[in-house]
Amino acid sequence: MSTSAILGLQWGDEGKGKLVDALCAEHDFCVRFQGGGNAGHTVYPGGQKIVLHHLPTGVLHSGCTNVLGSGMVIDPIRLIDEIDEVEGRGFKLKDRLIISDRASITTPLHLLLDSGREEGGGKIGTTKRGIGPTYADRYDRIAVRACDLIDKTSLKEALERARAVRASQINKPPTVSDMLPALLKAGERLKPYIADAALVLCEAVKENKRILYEGAQGAMLDIAYGTYPFVTSSHTLTGGIPAGIGSWTDVKRVIGVSKAYCTRVGEGPFPTELPKAEGDRLREKGGEYGATTGRPRRVGWIDLFALRYICKIAGVTEIAITKLDVLSGLGDLKVGVGYEGYAHPGLPADIRAFSALKPTYKALPGWKDNISAVRKPEDLPAAARSYLRFVEEFVGVRIGLISVGPERDAAFVVRGAPKG
Repeated sequence: MSTSAILGLQWGDEGKGKLVDALCAEHDFCVRFQGGGNAGHTVYPGGQKIVLHHLPTGVLHSGCTNVLGSGMVIDPIRLIDEIDEVEGRGFKLKDRLIISDRASITTPLHLLLDSGREEGGGKIGTTKRGIGPTYADRYDRIAVRACDLIDKTSLKEALERARAVRASQINKPPTVSDMLPALLKAGERLKPYIADAALVLCEAVKENKRILYEGAQGAMLDIAYGTYPFVTSSHTLTGGIPAGIGSWTDVKRVIGVSKAYCTRVGEGPFPTELPKAEGDRLREKGGEYGATTGRPRRVGWIDLFALRYICKIAGVTEIAITKLDVLSGLGDLKVGVGYEGYAHPGLPADIRAFSALKPTYKALPGWKDNISAVRKPEDLPAAARSYLRFVEEFVGVRIGLISVGPERDAAFVVRGAPKG
């Protein structure tokens, strides 16, 4: 059995979708195990741009079955729009999409709750897609689930249960009668896809199928190990996979994806964030705007200390470095190697302590060459090879892939950082 996982090692937006797209050709299943429509994987199949939110990137490969696991939260209206867009591009999903009957459903209640919090006094920088409130309902045991969408009585009871608890928290909450028709209609459309996904995956393992687990967001946004409370509402690390699919799985290969620099969307600490003028320059050069919201991303130098910690706790077996081409022509480069007066091997759990971290840097020479056409590691400029070698040696995990552009063929495999 071949099982692999692809995880973001920073605050998301590392270019995971492109890597998943490349590897799906080698796998029978592509499985999302957490998150929801707040993800935004941008892929360029055949040169056409597609942004996927709920759907696994394997939908772009005809031989790949795609699973939305029980660990996900799903906005059925947005999911249907996404299905229509993907199928309109020629990627048919009949017999290739499975939605866990136990996945939680985002309703208008959750969207209003999320917007109200962000616009009120509890802002943490969410996408306002209702993700946090939907997860909250799951653990409060009042959630609407995918199985409810295909039974009118069950759906009505589930909505009544949720509304009884949440209505007082919303200004002008929708009634059950307001919400029921659209959700029932969505259920009719999605019914052919809703199934016991855990059982399907258990059978796939028994049949020795090749399974790829696709993470959304990034490790630094993990609900337990990220910069809490400025995090997402799910487990983005490898530990979230078994719970997010409903069965135990032994992942053989864990590919962690990191940009050659670092970005963050939303609120929260960011030790290596650049000052405005430098940050604006790097943002424009890298096109750093959120795929889901269009918000400008905060940008900074790569934080190797944080990267090393995340690789350890996530069991990363190899790293993929993306957007190396964006660093071309920037002059001398910096990499974060620690924090002033901080002697611990891991990152602090306390947000006040994390926010107080002041980075220490190692300066490395940059390169002027445009490397976007490079397709072999040995063709990279010497300074770029040295940059990658320093990253690999500091983090202690080999670099397995380098990307120098958005195109499918702009990512090439290496066996460790290129020498020379």
